[in-house]
Amino acid sequence: MNRKKQENPDCPETEEVVTGEAMEEELPQEEVVDVAAEELERYKAEVARQEEQFLRLAAEYDNFRRRSQKEKESAWSDAKADAILAFLPVYDNLERAVKQETEDEAYAKGVEMTMNGLREILLKLGVTELPALGETFDPNFHNAVMHVEDAHAGKGEIVEVFQSGFKLGEKVIRFAMVKVAN
Repeated sequence: MNRKKQENPDCPETEEVVTGEAMEEELPQEEVVDVAAEELERYKAEVARQEEQFLRLAAEYDNFRRRSQKEKESAWSDAKADAILAFLPVYDNLERAVKQETEDEAYAKGVEMTMNGLREILLKLGVTELPALGETFDPNFHNAVMHVEDAHAGKGEIVEVFQSGFKLGEKVIRFAMVKVAN
């Protein structure tokens, strides 16, 4: 089909006329529909692929955000536990001082007040002392450094505490050092 431009001197626009030979060169209507359908399917597949890629990226970002938040909380909790752990030798020394006999009542009262103040601060920070004396030995909370044969104590019962154990929330920051009956 030959395209010929017919010019009309009266009309400034030119008109294009399609002759029969050009019609034969164009694709049949069914093939045009098939090509368009194939192209549509290709675009749909590309959109689906990009949508899945977007969802994976969004999920990966969400996981990263949660992991970062947990790490941040964990870092704070670990730093807090380390700071408290540094003060526990002071607690041990005050505990020993409270148990010592002294003739100076003012000194004994001052040591006891200091010990009570430290206990209150530890409680405010969420630190609790692990129960030990008279309890059944639990390796999750206690560290047995001695075993003793004792007819009066039950098997696995803690008969003496050498060093108090502590936990911050649910995390044990120091195990109780104990003597256990066999």
